[in-house]
Amino acid sequence: AYAALATGIVVWVVLVSKLRVKPWEAQVAAPEGSGLDNLAPKRIGLWIFLAVITSLFCLFLSAYYMRMGHTGHAGHGGGGDWTAIRDPNILWVNSIVLVVSSLAMQSARAAVIRGNLEQTRLRLFAAGLLTAAFLIGQMVAWRQLRLSEVFSPQNPAVAFFYVLTAVHGLHLLGGLFVWTRTLARSMKKDIEAIDLRLSVELTTVYWHYLLLVWLGLFAVLLST
Repeated sequence: AYAALATGIVVWVVLVSKLRVKPWEAQVAAPEGSGLDNLAPKRIGLWIFLAVITSLFCLFLSAYYMRMGHTGHAGHGGGGDWTAIRDPNILWVNSIVLVVSSLAMQSARAAVIRGNLEQTRLRLFAAGLLTAAFLIGQMVAWRQLRLSEVFSPQNPAVAFFYVLTAVHGLHLLGGLFVWTRTLARSMKKDIEAIDLRLSVELTTVYWHYLLLVWLGLFAVLLST
């Protein structure tokens, strides 16, 4: 199981390094008015990156179910060392916070489309603050699990809980880095709403994507 998780990380790193050459940029060199103006390199790059992340989480979930013994190669419980854990109740609160964060980001996107720079700043700030609260809540969940009676370093269910939530959290931290740059740009005196439109749009797509990933992970953790 750990080898499968390590392989997933290696594949992710290799694919991300391949994206640095930006092969999609040649595809967008089209004349004005050709209808390809919407295929901005950053937008194409984001969707490719999301495909890579999807592959990573699929590898993790495959390893998760294989370790539980759902593939038929072992009995339910992964050979007897798998003990189901009770997910910390704070995960429900964290999920609500992340949903509200995604809604705030969508609201910022609507504001920048309307050209309201002040509302864009406020809603961007709210989205980032809520995301930080989600990450803090996740750390509280890790501590609660650590102090629970079912915690055991030998229990693979515990290891998978930490790995899955940590990988998702790391991707959110990466999103916060981009969010910080976008918010900093919005504070410049000579900035116009149209200058932020693409950045806010892509950040919003990324936020929505990570929300869906988290809801999927949460559903898996609850059902197992």
